[in-house]
Amino acid sequence: MFEDIQLIYMNIKILRFWALLYDKNLRRYVCIGLASFHIFTQIVYMLSTNEGLTGIIRNSYMLVLWINTVLRAYLLLADHDRYLALIQKLTEAYYDLLDLNDSYISEILGQVNKVGKLMARGNLFFGMLTSMGFGLYPLASSERVLPFGSRIPGLNEYESPYYEMWYVFQMLITPMGCCMYIPYTSLVVGLIMFGIVRCKALQHRLRQVALKYPCGDRDPQDLKEEIIACIRYQQSIIEYMDHINELTTMMFLFELMAFSALLCALLFMLIIVSGTSQLIIVCMYINMILAQILALYWYANELREQNLAVATAAYETEWFTFDVPLRKNILFMMMRAQRPASILLGNIRPITLELFQNLLNTTYTFFTVLKRVYG
Repeated sequence: MFEDIQLIYMNIKILRFWALLYDKNLRRYVCIGLASFHIFTQIVYMLSTNEGLTGIIRNSYMLVLWINTVLRAYLLLADHDRYLALIQKLTEAYYDLLDLNDSYISEILGQVNKVGKLMARGNLFFGMLTSMGFGLYPLASSERVLPFGSRIPGLNEYESPYYEMWYVFQMLITPMGCCMYIPYTSLVVGLIMFGIVRCKALQHRLRQVALKYPCGDRDPQDLKEEIIACIRYQQSIIEYMDHINELTTMMFLFELMAFSALLCALLFMLIIVSGTSQLIIVCMYINMILAQILALYWYANELREQNLAVATAAYETEWFTFDVPLRKNILFMMMRAQRPASILLGNIRPITLELFQNLLNTTYTFFTVLKRVYG
């Protein structure tokens, strides 16, 4: 099972605790029910608030985060069996690679497990820091505010004892939301990272062909079986990535649009907030957005690059010395690798670092316009 795969184990363990994967118990309904109720109170607040621009931006950020959190939970439940099938596919492919007893493969598996475990812990740490920022923001404010702007119809949430009760409620559900949001992101990035490992394993296998089957001293039948096995493995990688895209591509598109607007608004908020403590908290919000987006875009870009590198590895098989039918197979393999399978954004555009740079450039452009208008 996946318990020995540190790349994904911690994330699945947390999601399983909240019964969003594998298990089905009361915790599932508690976390989703409380979060959904909280979103309702936030929407009511946003529709009826009279606070200034700073408060509106801050609470819009919170609202999008909570909507995204619950959206991920509902997606996990709606596509539960397909997520389990993808995890099972990863597990089988992982142990297939481990059973090869190849020192190179074992090394990259060990590295990806270390990085995946560190990333999961780091994301949770930054998530908890942001949660602390949510809780500390009211203490840094000159007036009575809540960590998340929310309103229950018929109650004045700023009067005692309602204010204290609602503050405690929000601080209790914040770690819950963090444990619903962060592990999902880390799990998806972990799935992408394993795709990178599979591409590297395929490259390694292709480079070994020239060593195992040198020209003039090769069994044509064994060589044919090896090349066919490599082609099938390439196809399995493509199917694996298609599976990831089916589950995540529209969510990635929603996040890009939402976080682009929020990042621009938070940058603008930096020039209008008053007080060092509020400035630090806003910086924490910005860092959380950038950390989540950058991790995804970095590894999605690396996965695309490693798919491209399969073509180079296929060329290094000395394919020009093969029989004509095998030459054609290798050429088709290289042609397919030069049209790399990628993690897609809304089934439209591959996720790359270039897209991340475009996001930052566009965000900064809107920020400068807002700054000039405000000034």
